[in-house]
Amino acid sequence: MVYRLRLLKMFFVRHVCALRVHHLERECGKMSQSLRVFRSGFSMGLAVLAVMSLTAVAALGQMSPDDLGAAPGAAADESFQLGGDLFGGMEVGEESATVVSVSAVFTAPDASRPAELFVTARLEPGWHIYSITQGPGGPIKTQIKLKLPPGVRQTGPFQANPAPKKEKEPAFDNLLVETHEETVTWRAPLAIEAGVDLKKLTIAGAVYAQPCSTSCMMPQDFTFTAALGAAPDIVASTPETNVKHDDLWVVIGLAFLGGLILNLMPCVLPVISLKLLSFLEQGGESRARVLTLNIWYALGLLSVFMVLAVLTATLGMAWGEQFTLPWFKVAMTALVFVMALSFLGVWEIPIPGFVGSGTAGQFQTKEGVQGAFAKGVFATILATPCSGPFLGPIFGYLLAQPPNMAYVVFGSVGLGMASPYLVIGAFPRLIGFLPKPGAWMNTLQQIMGFFLLGTMVYLFWTMTSHYFVPTLALLVGLWFACWWIGRTPLTASAAKRRWAWFGGLGVALFVGLFAFLVLLIEPLIPWLPFSPTLLRASRDEGKTVMVDFTANWCPTCQLNSKLAIEKKAVFEIVERNGVVPLLADWTDRSPALKETLNQLGRNSIPILAIWPAGAPDDKVIILDDVITEGQLIEALEKAGPSRDVPIKTPDALP
Repeated sequence: MVYRLRLLKMFFVRHVCALRVHHLERECGKMSQSLRVFRSGFSMGLAVLAVMSLTAVAALGQMSPDDLGAAPGAAADESFQLGGDLFGGMEVGEESATVVSVSAVFTAPDASRPAELFVTARLEPGWHIYSITQGPGGPIKTQIKLKLPPGVRQTGPFQANPAPKKEKEPAFDNLLVETHEETVTWRAPLAIEAGVDLKKLTIAGAVYAQPCSTSCMMPQDFTFTAALGAAPDIVASTPETNVKHDDLWVVIGLAFLGGLILNLMPCVLPVISLKLLSFLEQGGESRARVLTLNIWYALGLLSVFMVLAVLTATLGMAWGEQFTLPWFKVAMTALVFVMALSFLGVWEIPIPGFVGSGTAGQFQTKEGVQGAFAKGVFATILATPCSGPFLGPIFGYLLAQPPNMAYVVFGSVGLGMASPYLVIGAFPRLIGFLPKPGAWMNTLQQIMGFFLLGTMVYLFWTMTSHYFVPTLALLVGLWFACWWIGRTPLTASAAKRRWAWFGGLGVALFVGLFAFLVLLIEPLIPWLPFSPTLLRASRDEGKTVMVDFTANWCPTCQLNSKLAIEKKAVFEIVERNGVVPLLADWTDRSPALKETLNQLGRNSIPILAIWPAGAPDDKVIILDDVITEGQLIEALEKAGPSRDVPIKTPDALP
């Protein structure tokens, strides 16, 4: 299948090499298990609020519309363009039409549910497309575009049935890749005004998707027209409004058991150690007080599960899906880090009765309800990346259930996780075997601080690599803030303590803003990894090629990238002229890269080289050392666009 160059945009070039690696690994069966992660909001007192607010402010400038999510009706409000101008209004070819077929139908509203639109894609065996929730920085996500007639509006987001398969893909820097195979049906609720003739009503739309097997086709629109009809069998055959009584109790039982097992999962063990210390503190307490504190702990657990239930019922979010948001992972890393510093004695968490809010000699003080509640919240936050036995099928079961079932299931999981503490609260003698509190608890507390630092390492592992340095810089700022606060004695004047808090948090805020606004570089330009073979192949195809010779250890290179290269105006001219951007990363030793530098008459970086389409090898345009955005734009305009010649299919690319 031959494509003309005018149909090729850099959006496709960006992914082709990574996609080939991804799909070859799929064929070889090298699939990795996806990370199950989570997002939720909670309050843990002044210190925790400060950390979360700081991180949110620092990351806010880096969030894209994709991170925030579109409004339910956003797709319906956009102008309807099949294909838009992304690939020049490409038509669906015969080959792709045989691989993917799309049909749609909408149902009439009734007393129990609104009208719904069902869009079904059927794929040939061995082919797949990506999900509508695929995160940025990887494969091209599927989009459903609608042209809604007057009197009809979309009132909620599309949800997929079955849910996409998820796997962590090394080819995309450990990004979670979400795919659909065989058949997938998306459904979305509609509001249809009275007076609209349902029998004459039609809804036009298109599924914009990229079919892939061992190689990928061009992304394109698969159009459909929906008319009034019955819901597809894949949806109609699942229970929608009622669950059988016996099945409901089975679901509740399995959810409860899954929640109980969560207490033993690696994600939550560091926080269970917090509760262990509080059990030690409760030795000798009255039964009523022990029960009260454990009830507050259970309420902390359940509050987070109820927030998750709301997100699942209203937004269709999956268990742990919030952990796919970079800002949330950064916030959780910062929170765990400042808690570890508290355990190690750098500062004290200002929550009454929270472990780490006093020295060993002060452990005799009574645990407060605020501390008990905060421990429950924090334990649940850290538990959500784990999905223990029974929970996977249970959460998958929710996909075909009405929204109110989310509250039943998540409540059951929460009760299961909280049950051991409620039992201990009711029967305090169960903790009678624990040793009495003493100075030895200070050592235990510090050991658990190192466990929390280990949890922080795990959280770093869940991030993409370009977030490592900004997040580490933020942690250093928070470390300084905690040190300043911790070195100010409680006997100091109120003004001095306030100065320590505001001063420390001010420094941390400055460092965080610098880290995420300056150090964080999220590429606009769709770079491909440099290789001499790819450079020669691109030039042989008549393309203009831009190569950025850079390295992480080169501060001037990073300055150029931030101030001159990764700019919207540069990206637009690269896309408009069909320039192939190659990133020659010299962070690690590379003889092939050094040889290319020597051929250019250079032996150091930064260097940015542009080969005009069809020009001899010695006509390369070279920009040395510190460059400006204007210089780069002028060089790209001088080089000109790629030539309009046939290009190779994805199978033929190196």
